[in-house]
Formats: sequence, structure tokens, C-alpha cells
Amino acid sequence: MDVIVLNGGSSSGKSSIARRLQELLTEPWLHLGADTMVDALPPWLLGGEEGIGGLTGGDGTVEVGPAFARLDAAWTLGVAAMARAGAPVLVDEVFLGGAASQQRWRAALDGLDVLWVGVRCDPAVAAAREAARGDRVAGMAAAQAEAVHEGVGYDLVVDTSRASAEDCADAILARMAATR
Repeated sequence: MDVIVLNGGSSSGKSSIARRLQELLTEPWLHLGADTMVDALPPWLLGGEEGIGGLTGGDGTVEVGPAFARLDAAWTLGVAAMARAGAPVLVDEVFLGGAASQQRWRAALDGLDVLWVGVRCDPAVAAAREAARGDRVAGMAAAQAEAVHEGVGYDLVVDTSRASAEDCADAILARMAATR
């Protein structure tokens, strides 16, 4: 396996699952994703029409502008290049565009061994986690909980409102073992 893509809404538990997988996998895996990419952006792109809006205010809806989209496309190809160079990657992603986002990732990861994992979480549970974290705009978790999965195909779906990050990681490892 070269890449594991964890797709889910904000506060769904993707990062917790990725961290647990890093502890359990026998070889080192990089954990990269939406937050890593956003943290790498210049501050002026965190808002406005060119960048990504909705991360620091508003109703939880995230809007993507052309400058962000260009950098995000390059980011996706860069993550794929790391996997091709021999670094297994856990991708912690939010498919804001649903099926179109997955298609972009599928094209970038073509030829690599990829496990597609849907990380679901009840919107109310995700909203409670969001409120407890205090570093997200209220409403983002609920707005993304279902939308990021629309039209997306998975090899495995886990639900963090019904299972712990450890149990979800164990399910992913079992799926990996079954595909060998």
C-alpha cells in the first residue's frame, strides 16, 4: 500500500485515526492533509475571493478561490510524488467538491496502491467535537459531515461516532491485510 486517503468532514476524527495508524503501521508513514496544506498558505490567502474563505468566520461554509485551487492542485501532485518516491502517505482530506475532489486525487495517484477510506461522523457528534476544540468556525463540522461524501466511492467506511480512533485504525489495518 502506497497511500491511504481518509476523507471526512471537519472534526470527524481523521487526524486521530491517522496518528493511531502511524503508531500501528510497521513502517513509517507521513501524515499530510488539508490542515497541513492550509498551514503552508500565506496568511493573505486565508480569506477573500482568491484564497480559501470560511476558516476564520462565517457560517461554517468553506469557499475556495482560484489561487487556492491552483496551489491545492499542485499540493495533490506533490503528495503523489512523495508516495511515488517511496514515502507511504496517510492523506487526511476534506473533499469539499465531493466526487470531483476524489477524481482529482484519483488522477494524481494513478498507478499507486491506494486505500480509500470514508470517515463518517454523526453531524451532532462532529459539532460537539468542533465546539470542544475551539479552533474551528462553528457550523463547519455540520456543514461538511455529509457533503464531503456525496458521490465519493470508498474501499472502506468507518464511523467515529460509533467507534474509537483505535477501532477505526484496526479496521483499516484489517482491510490492508485482506488486500495483500
